[in-house]
Amino acid sequence: MGEVVLVTGGAGYIGAHACKALAAAGHVPVTYDSLVTGWEEAVKFGPFEKGDIADRARLDGVLRKYRPAAVMHFAALSLVGESMADPGRYWRNNLCGSLTLIEAAVAAGCRNFVFSSTCATYGEHDNVLLDESTPQQPINAYGASKRAVEDVLTNFEASHGLNSVIFRYFNVAGADPEGEIGEQHRPETHLIPVMLEAIEGRRPALTIHGTDYDTPDGTCIRDYVHVMDLVEAHVAGLEWLLAGRGSRVFNLGTGKGFSVREVVEAARRVTNLPVPVVEGPRRPGDCTRLVSGSARAAAELGWVPHRSTLETMIADAWRWHRGPGFAR
Repeated sequence: MGEVVLVTGGAGYIGAHACKALAAAGHVPVTYDSLVTGWEEAVKFGPFEKGDIADRARLDGVLRKYRPAAVMHFAALSLVGESMADPGRYWRNNLCGSLTLIEAAVAAGCRNFVFSSTCATYGEHDNVLLDESTPQQPINAYGASKRAVEDVLTNFEASHGLNSVIFRYFNVAGADPEGEIGEQHRPETHLIPVMLEAIEGRRPALTIHGTDYDTPDGTCIRDYVHVMDLVEAHVAGLEWLLAGRGSRVFNLGTGKGFSVREVVEAARRVTNLPVPVVEGPRRPGDCTRLVSGSARAAAELGWVPHRSTLETMIADAWRWHRGPGFAR
């Protein structure tokens, strides 16, 4: 018999895929989402409760109704450039909202918490394979707010026995291979879907933000992980907590980095279509190179990112983008 899991942000890109993975593993995902950036059409795998993570009364009611064994927390603002321009919004939503959620979970007797963190907590560490022991020195409000939530979870473990699995992950890409859900944001800012929109003619071109970085081709290097591989790790993290193994931090990535130009070339090969590209200036807060060391997740969770090749991620995303989507 599976467990009930409250999934905040479960109508968003990663959260919806996590709900599908949880349901496939026999659990009951309860999506809690404000629908500010999520899509109600993505809620297909369990009950839906509309609400904001800053709304304590609403959270208390939902927690009383479902009595979840765990919370899986994806709800957050996540645009690096926006976080540089409007840091207060990020601190209020990502930190204050998460604190409200954590307090509500503890008050309801829910002591298992899976947190969606980010490699942005590490900041700029060029030519270093980032692992869980790498110093956290975030250079933007998005990364700093996520790092602060990690600290809150540590404090609540000491004071209230809240056990957490924290996943710091890298660039998430791809889509459900079965086409039930996919990546769609308002606005869309992620490299691969923006690039596919340019290929389809739904935007004039892909803008490469910065071509003067200290990399072989001058563009940023990132570690890309398939969304289905990522959410499988989250299910494994839940099982880790339910087995009473205690709090842990895991990086999720492949250990391989690809530049923006390499991703563009892979998309050209996969789609067999030209990729319209223009060059633009760097974006504030962007790092040169972010690549993960994920040996701990492999050794302790048995996690292997089987689908996380550029070709597979782009092909799955391309299949989704040629379909109806949520609001096209």
